Amino acid sequence: MRIYIGFDDTDVVGADRGTGKLARWFEDKLPEDAHLWGVVRQQLPVMEGIPYTSHNSSACLIVDLQDLTQKAEVIERAVEHIYEHFMEGSDPGLCVAEADSAAVSDLIAFGREACTRVVTQKAAIRAAGRVHLSGHGGTNDGIIGAAAGVGLSLYGWSGRFIEFGGLREFDDEVTVSALESKGIQVLSIDRNALVPGPTDLVNTQGWLRPRLWGFKPILPVQRVAEGRWLSVGAKNKKK
Repeated sequence: MRIYIGFDDTDVVGADRGTGKLARWFEDKLPEDAHLWGVVRQQLPVMEGIPYTSHNSSACLIVDLQDLTQKAEVIERAVEHIYEHFMEGSDPGLCVAEADSAAVSDLIAFGREACTRVVTQKAAIRAAGRVHLSGHGGTNDGIIGAAAGVGLSLYGWSGRFIEFGGLREFDDEVTVSALESKGIQVLSIDRNALVPGPTDLVNTQGWLRPRLWGFKPILPVQRVAEGRWLSVGAKNKKK
């Protein structure tokens, strides 16, 4: 059974860890026979009327469980994980939904709406229905981002992976076949796109972050020379 675990608003300005890192750390708290498929960062609007720490993003773990009975244990561990790692002054929220939940369509609609305008806690609670949604401090505004992050991940066409198939272990240059062996599909977005060959090299610019497109991890690239590609959307380097 696949479940989606959304965290939001667990940090404050100047903290040594953000919500993405807290979410990635939760892999170590999963039941022994659970499998982490990936962790996706979801971007939400930076606009007037929406409080945020730095970039207004939430994080969602996509996890495969052996059976439904493990979900309650995961929720309990996730709550404990928040209290262990959240920063005082933040407004943590948690959302845990099954992939086949009756609330999926409402959560997807809420996540997409949250990308366009200011939404409320009441709207998040309404969208979640019977799905687990809980606040754990401050204003509890984190339930908005947690629900939106789960909804956008369920949508399958939003966000970038911050954990998948050991993506942080790859060298700055990696072959297409090496990426594909880990389940990451390389996709050329050039106007006259060639298909990247298995032995072609991809320059990740030291920041490999596939997108969640079509429910798969997709790395968009552009051709820079014969047999050589550059990943798109690399992190801006500080000057």
